[in-house]
Amino acid sequence: MSEKILIVDDDPAIRLTLSETLKKGGYEVEKVSSAEEALDRVKFFGFDLILLDVRLPGMSGIEAISHIREMDSHAEIIVITAHDHREVALEAIRNGAYDYFSKPFSLEEMRIVVRRALERKKLQAEIKELRETLERGYAPNKIIGQSQAMKGVIDLVEKVAPLETTVLITGESGTGKELIANTVHYQSKRASGPFIKLNCAAIPENLLESELFGYEKGAFTGAYAQKPGKFELAHHGAIFLDEVGDMSLTTQAKLLRVVEEKRVERLGGRKPILVDVRIIAATNQDLFHMISEKRFRGDLYYRLNVASINLPPLRERKEDIPLLSDHFVREINVRLGSNLFGLSPEAMESLLASPFPGNVRELANVLERAAIQSRGNIITLDDLRMTSRRLPASFPSWVSEKTISLHETLESVEKSLITNALQNNDGVQSKAAEILGVSPKNLWKKIRKHGIEVKKTEG
Repeated sequence: MSEKILIVDDDPAIRLTLSETLKKGGYEVEKVSSAEEALDRVKFFGFDLILLDVRLPGMSGIEAISHIREMDSHAEIIVITAHDHREVALEAIRNGAYDYFSKPFSLEEMRIVVRRALERKKLQAEIKELRETLERGYAPNKIIGQSQAMKGVIDLVEKVAPLETTVLITGESGTGKELIANTVHYQSKRASGPFIKLNCAAIPENLLESELFGYEKGAFTGAYAQKPGKFELAHHGAIFLDEVGDMSLTTQAKLLRVVEEKRVERLGGRKPILVDVRIIAATNQDLFHMISEKRFRGDLYYRLNVASINLPPLRERKEDIPLLSDHFVREINVRLGSNLFGLSPEAMESLLASPFPGNVRELANVLERAAIQSRGNIITLDDLRMTSRRLPASFPSWVSEKTISLHETLESVEKSLITNALQNNDGVQSKAAEILGVSPKNLWKKIRKHGIEVKKTEG
């Protein structure tokens, strides 16, 4: 559909010239001679662009802009001024016009300004649609989970998202921390602002500061031009600092200053820059434990941990596995063009019995590999067994066994995990307990229950 343009000018010759030129360009054009007529048209018909003369009989073009904006906030407005009325044009832009051109004007100049305005309108519409899609896609009801643990997470997200507080998301790798961060941002008042993400563990420490805070030209060897940091780019929006526990104490101190003072200072710079940014941080580490070891600043922890969301590992929300599997199968069908209906009962039983150390991410990978192997419309136990040869040793070898009870499977997995943890730590139970995420007392009980022989390696 061609774009609709309204010409508002009291000079018949200019109306005709503009109209004929724009019609040749494929636009749908209407023309009127006064601001009052223009407002009547805008009230009942939508226009993509309005060419508005500043000097009109009756209501002026400047006055008309505010009335047009009340009726249609999306139409672009270009004002037409006399050659010596540049100040009037600038006033029109301050009132909401996009651009201007002066009489006498060349038709080529007019075409360029019109095309640029319509391209901007199209881009703004695409951005708006994309943001609305993101907001719908990251609504709390899109978080998959019917377990009590996940219901608690969803409730917390709904409460935290509208607030302006910093948020700390904790949980093992693969539990979905970035999904929660996205949901918090796109359900917040800052959803229309930028959302800048940075994985602190993926960037060398000597580069992390310059990424976060930016640098001035000449700040260090190779700084050939000024570069704004992630905090500046996130102004009026939010920043997601993933794996914040991997920051050095030096960088933590600078981050604390940003949190407290709402300003950054570029490397090599002397002037603080105010930033309006909501901070969402995430980690798979125990920051409280790191504080006791003097590897993480306590003052920064309490600043980040104003609102805390802890994601449970998949092994503690087994009842969500069928829902998650169904979701991933649908995604796989779209991505691979397959036509899978789901999993066989035996395949589902094996998934329910798995400890999934890689959590939801591992479940998604297992299902995608099985889908590629599958020759039918159902992912079978054999499909899972074939993928297990390509998976890490942590994936349970029992996926190929046909009949085994869930209780027996979990007992077997628990014993195997404890045995491996002890062997990998020279029989030191405190280290094994830390890796397994249990207290030394609970580990000792489980060692006795399974009859595991503990041998310390002499050294």
